[in-house]
Amino acid sequence: MTYRFLRLEHDDDGIARLLLNRPPLNVLHIPMLEEMADALDVVGADGTLKALQISGADRAFCAGVDVGDHAADRVEHMLTLFHRVVARLMGLEFPVVAAVHGAALGGGCELMMACDLAVARADARIGQPEIQLAVFPPVAAALLPRLIGRQHAMELILTGRVLTATEARERGLVCEVWPAEGWDERVREHMARFAALSGPVLRLTKRAVDGGVYLDPDDAMQRAESLYLNELMRLRDPHEGLAAFIDKRRPVWQEA
Repeated sequence: MTYRFLRLEHDDDGIARLLLNRPPLNVLHIPMLEEMADALDVVGADGTLKALQISGADRAFCAGVDVGDHAADRVEHMLTLFHRVVARLMGLEFPVVAAVHGAALGGGCELMMACDLAVARADARIGQPEIQLAVFPPVAAALLPRLIGRQHAMELILTGRVLTATEARERGLVCEVWPAEGWDERVREHMARFAALSGPVLRLTKRAVDGGVYLDPDDAMQRAESLYLNELMRLRDPHEGLAAFIDKRRPVWQEA
């Protein structure tokens, strides 16, 4: 697919890469959100994918949503589109990794938190500064307390404080912080971890984790055990992985 504000690439190893491409700061606007919704439909329909990487071109990951699209005659359409993008992102069956450099602010931060994992370059600045414009971030209001707890979420949303990459890692918003030198290579190595694994097992594992987020712990464990026994162990790859470990050899995955 060809897009004006995005670049979508699909590697032979089962890794897709979605690049936000509206330099210099990849500020989202309605046409770009329309393209994102379409691109996420495309990758979501690809049964061969093992993981998706989302990153930004030029100086930033994403510095938010265009202030002009918050105008009274466009804000409802913009929010509907943005929420559609976030829902499609969170609904993808395979792992999604945000590779963040520069600014991840406002809607950019919300995109990041809708991913399963985030890694950050040391220069990243991450936050929800909307309160300074006398508005609040609806997606962050829903997701951020779940990710980092109510108190940390309140601090970021109510003050508009912008975190360094290290501070974001300390609060659990990102899992790794790497220096600018060698950044691209570190991200490639990180994504290669998924490429080496069984695609169907990655998808089932994500279902097991996500399905238990809002459940009582006992119910969550029973749900995960049911997935394990009734779906996972009916695949060939788990048996191949266990056999390869016993035989001290590399596994050869049987399923896409």
